[in-house]
Amino acid sequence: MLFVRGRGGGTELTGTLYERGERAPSFQGAPDGDAAYVWVCDEFYEVESGGVAQQVGDREINLAFESPMPRGFDTREQALSAAKEHVRTQFARVGLDPEDVDIEVTKAEPPEL
Repeated sequence: MLFVRGRGGGTELTGTLYERGERAPSFQGAPDGDAAYVWVCDEFYEVESGGVAQQVGDREINLAFESPMPRGFDTREQALSAAKEHVRTQFARVGLDPEDVDIEVTKAEPPEL
């Protein structure tokens, strides 16, 4: 299992990449069990009111979260590329330049079931 973490504007977002042989979460909309790599991460967008207040850069914004959109991939390279792009896109959705987002990939041990 890999964590893909993006940092920018004083905040961060982390998603999980389940690797071949690891058990990814199963829920409605999750990729089938044949996917070698499964990416799961929140998606969010700015709203005028409601949501969760979050400090991003020099402003406070309200964020609404969408259900995670798990995606399956055949190769590790495809999965990591899509994961990094996903994280950068989330920051762009709240007004940050995707090029200013620092991406870190770390290995984590899957939880005991």
